[in-house]
Amino acid sequence: MLTGHRADLIAGRVRMINRLRDLRTSVFPSLEREFDYSSPKGALVLLTGYASPERIRRIGQTRLAGWLRQRKVRDSAGVAARAGAAAKAQLIVLPGQDLTASIIAELATNILALDQRLKQLDAQLDELFAQHPQAAIIQSMPGFGPFLGASLLVGAGDLRAFPSAGHLAAAAGLVPVPNDSGRRTGNLHRPLRYSRPLRHVFYLSAQTSMMRAGPNRDYYLKRRARGATHTQAVIALTRRRIDVLWALLRENRTWTTAPPAIPQAA
Repeated sequence: MLTGHRADLIAGRVRMINRLRDLRTSVFPSLEREFDYSSPKGALVLLTGYASPERIRRIGQTRLAGWLRQRKVRDSAGVAARAGAAAKAQLIVLPGQDLTASIIAELATNILALDQRLKQLDAQLDELFAQHPQAAIIQSMPGFGPFLGASLLVGAGDLRAFPSAGHLAAAAGLVPVPNDSGRRTGNLHRPLRYSRPLRHVFYLSAQTSMMRAGPNRDYYLKRRARGATHTQAVIALTRRRIDVLWALLRENRTWTTAPPAIPQAA
């Protein structure tokens, strides 16, 4: 329930950001070019009070920096300087500018409130996920945090219900199935029926894991060097990671960069 609710909130945030950017472009394009309103929060805080060129020019860069500093905006002076430069670059008053600015301020306020709710939700997810007996094992794998770990449990259900890593990979649509016809053999393709949410979780975790140096990135680069496309290399890494995760769950141990020690025969 929490992972689904979080996905809905994220989708709502994306819609509000897109609407904000569209409105900002229509009446204040010079400011739109200056900031990315997805992160950090400085631009959003600015828009809650100063969304039109006239208001920014009227308050001045120094006082605007102080206003932002009171609201704990990082690099308040830099944000104020960029906003001031954008306001000076646009002297034309566009139709509906004041009304649009009020809507922009409302959107920015709602997005900031939503960001705070997402932080609370992430903390709640983290706390609940930590209570699962396999949470430490799953989260030890590079690329799996509390949210993706919880999403894995949602998509797979009881991981013990899969008798092998191959069965888990098949459930995620990562095991090609034959599509032979007549004398044509060896024609493999993705299965038509599989869990798309589960595949999405494994794919995202693989992409996240290869962003840092380590065995995951090394394997991805090896596949690319052999001629695989980005998607093909990520899918190959995803399939390999399922084998590793399954082995960790079976042996009830966490992931380490070094392979486990093999017990010596007596």
